[in-house]
Amino acid sequence: MYTAWGNLVKLMSIARKTVSFMTALVAAGTLFVATAPVASAEDAEVATSSRSFPKVTTVRKDLFAESTSTSVDQDADWGGIEALDVPQTKSQAEKDAEAAEQAAAEAAAAQAASRSAARESLSTTSSAAASVPTPPASATGAAIAEYSLNFIGYPYLYGGTSPSGWDCSGFVQYVFAQFGVSLPRTSGAMMSVGSPVGSLAEAQPGDIIASAGHAAIYIGNGMVMNAMDYGAGTNTAAVAWVFPGGGYAIRRVV
Repeated sequence: MYTAWGNLVKLMSIARKTVSFMTALVAAGTLFVATAPVASAEDAEVATSSRSFPKVTTVRKDLFAESTSTSVDQDADWGGIEALDVPQTKSQAEKDAEAAEQAAAEAAAAQAASRSAARESLSTTSSAAASVPTPPASATGAAIAEYSLNFIGYPYLYGGTSPSGWDCSGFVQYVFAQFGVSLPRTSGAMMSVGSPVGSLAEAQPGDIIASAGHAAIYIGNGMVMNAMDYGAGTNTAAVAWVFPGGGYAIRRVV
């Protein structure tokens, strides 16, 4: 009897606790609902959203082909960038090849010019040798001086004695020989031919001016006609330039 009563008391205590818990739970739910914010029309205007790009619904099948192919309208305006003159750069190998090609072309042009000059020189020499002027009949000093001027531009040749090439004494010997006057071969020997002339102021056209190293024909006004060297050939020059140190002899043979 006592045991059954105790169990009943325990069950009633548990039931009271259960009812209290359920009551508290219902009260909490009511409180939550009562304090929940209520949305208004004004709040609805603040938070808005929209899609910023169109929705893609087409499935791309060949992404590589689509990414490498570009279609541009023919009349599209790119702001003038399509008309820019972009400089083309060259590699060092290309620059070296062009420089070598240019050097070869210049060398070939120089060789061609040299060959042309050589042919022209040979032609001039041959023409000069073939067109020897005829000396006048009178063998006067003035005639000799004037005749010597016909050989301006004829070539110089060391040891030569003809219009195809002569040295200083060979030239003087040749000119006088055209008038029947025989002279020695060297300039040093010519210093003693004919008769002496005291000074350049007394010299006359056709006189020989000679030193141990050079010989020339006086043409007047302090000038001589002579074969000088390979560069100058046969031409006129001042006595002071041809014989800078003096020490020459003036000889009259006609």
